[in-house]
Amino acid sequence: MPPLFAPITLEVVVLLLGIFLLFAESFSKGEDKSWMAKLSIYILAIVFAWSFFTTGDTGVDLTKSFYTADATALFFKRIALLTTMVVLVMALEFKGVLAKFIPAGRHGSGLGEFLALPIFTCAGLMFMASAIDFLLIFVSLELVTISFYILVAYMRRNIASLEAGVKYLILGALSTGFLVYGITWIFGLTGETNLVKIAQILPGLLADSGRLHGNETAVLFALMLVLIALGFKVAAAPFQLWVPDVYQGAPTPITAFLSVGSKAAGFIVLIRVLEPFFAVPMLHDKLVLVLSILAGATLIYGSLAAMPQDNFKRLLAYSSIANAGYLLVAVASVGPGEGSFGSSGVAVSFYLAGYLLMTLLSFLVMVVVTNHSRGDDILHFNGLGKRSPFLAFGMMTAMLSLAGIPFTAGFYGKFLVFAAAVKEHQFVLIGIGIITVGAGFYYYLRIVAAMYWQEPNDDTPIKFSGLTKFTIGALTALIFAVGIFPQPVLSMLREPRLPVSDIVVKPIAHSADAPAKH
Repeated sequence: MPPLFAPITLEVVVLLLGIFLLFAESFSKGEDKSWMAKLSIYILAIVFAWSFFTTGDTGVDLTKSFYTADATALFFKRIALLTTMVVLVMALEFKGVLAKFIPAGRHGSGLGEFLALPIFTCAGLMFMASAIDFLLIFVSLELVTISFYILVAYMRRNIASLEAGVKYLILGALSTGFLVYGITWIFGLTGETNLVKIAQILPGLLADSGRLHGNETAVLFALMLVLIALGFKVAAAPFQLWVPDVYQGAPTPITAFLSVGSKAAGFIVLIRVLEPFFAVPMLHDKLVLVLSILAGATLIYGSLAAMPQDNFKRLLAYSSIANAGYLLVAVASVGPGEGSFGSSGVAVSFYLAGYLLMTLLSFLVMVVVTNHSRGDDILHFNGLGKRSPFLAFGMMTAMLSLAGIPFTAGFYGKFLVFAAAVKEHQFVLIGIGIITVGAGFYYYLRIVAAMYWQEPNDDTPIKFSGLTKFTIGALTALIFAVGIFPQPVLSMLREPRLPVSDIVVKPIAHSADAPAKH
């Protein structure tokens, strides 16, 4: 069956939307720019539905392409689209706070760009999901990070936001340097930037007759540089020190975007980059050891640091680190000789889908509550069950799912991660994971206790828009629906996908005096 739409048209439409919004904002004379967010949500919803009518790249020679549209790529594109839509809903609730911290000549100035930039971030995340060439990975990653540099420091009259922006800019630029240096090493060793070609070249380089036989140090060094850069993007220890301050200082909708969208894109890139290297037996065990150490350290640091937090945004920041640890457990649970991530890849993707729902729900409820309480400490949630039972139930659902209570998306995501770890006998990581799940019960259920067991500090009723109410209700329902009926999500992830190491390419003739040209 011929494709109804080319997959890359999804990104093209999103980019055109972002460009249109910037031009419209520049020439618009109205003070209320809320229409930009509503129009974007409507069009992104159409693109999301459109993604189900696109087909993959079966028959495409991926060795000559920088872009793929397999089931995993389409799944992560949908994650990016859903995340952006919810972030725009948050931005509408947050616009009152934003106006206080933006120097403006007239009312409403500055809001338009704040609503347009997430569209470009979404386009970058979608390109990252399909990137199978280091060049596209780098370009799309820079589109995402440059947008985040601006958005994190957007509240220019807020010292915390400016501090967060500076920290994110400096450490982000440093991680980009590591990525470029790692790509340079890989290109120097293989002569290629295409991941499919690299998957075919690596075994020959390290084989008995290969020029790197017995000396895989250069390959491991190159991969280490790339892992350092991606470790920063996914907030893995010891590259996570930027997370608490940046999350707390950034505008809350952008914190949510960083927590979900950036992490999802980082993990899909990590999976695609590691696939060629995992397929080489002599590299597999070393990679598993390194990833296991990173996973254990990330789990322990994130969980222990979250326990004493009294600020809700900082608690969610450390929670984000801990959740990166669970995802790394799945990444480290790839068996020897596997051409693709298999069950581990499914576990990572499903976990991120559940994490999207529960984290965005948490931040959306927090935006509404903090608008009325003028603070994001946990004490501002005291008595929320009496002030707004609807908001309290939504937040309770998110916290229970993050903790891993049965019949929620979070529980099934953790189940898949632990199942992948058991399959590969990662019993040390399983033990650490069980302990950190117990710690999670403590700091997540603190929020539930504050909402239902404490007396409210303010009896003023909380008002919010119908769009926000619909979004909170939809996210709450989806958390239970995905947790009880996970098969629709799993079926999207288990569509046939050709792993890069299984693609047969014709060897390219090369002379003895040019061994690096393959």
